Amino acid sequence: MATFLGKGWSYPIRVNARGGLDWSDSEASISEAIWIILSTPRRSRIMLPAFGCAIHDYIFAPNNPSTRAIVENEVRTALVRWEPRIDLLGVAVTAHTETPETLMIEVDYRTRANNAAHNIVYPFYLNEGPK
Repeated sequence: MATFLGKGWSYPIRVNARGGLDWSDSEASISEAIWIILSTPRRSRIMLPAFGCAIHDYIFAPNNPSTRAIVENEVRTALVRWEPRIDLLGVAVTAHTETPETLMIEVDYRTRANNAAHNIVYPFYLNEGPK
C-alpha cells in the first residue's frame, strides 16, 4: 500500500547528512502535499495555473464569519481537486484567539489506502487594512 501513497522529495526540499536529498513517503507524503496545495496561490505556476488554493485571494479580507466560510470552501475545493489519495472528512476555519489576523484552518482527512485518520492545522495570516 505504501506504493499507492507515493514517494518524493520532502517538503521543504533539504539536503541530508549524506549530501543527498531527503525523501518523504506514505502518510508524510500526503501531509506535505496538503501543505503544498494550501501554500500555493492559484495562478502562481505557469504550466499549471489552476493548481493551488484560492485562499490567497483573501489575504486582505477582514476576519469575520463570511471570510472564514469562504476560506473553508476554497480549502475544501482545492483538496478535493488536487489530493486524490484522501477522503476529506472536514474543514474548520477559526480565528486564532491571541492574534485576530490569523485564521487556523483545521483539515481532517482519511487516507484512502489504509483508512487512517489524520489532521493538519494550517495557519493563514490575514493582513487587514485600516478599519
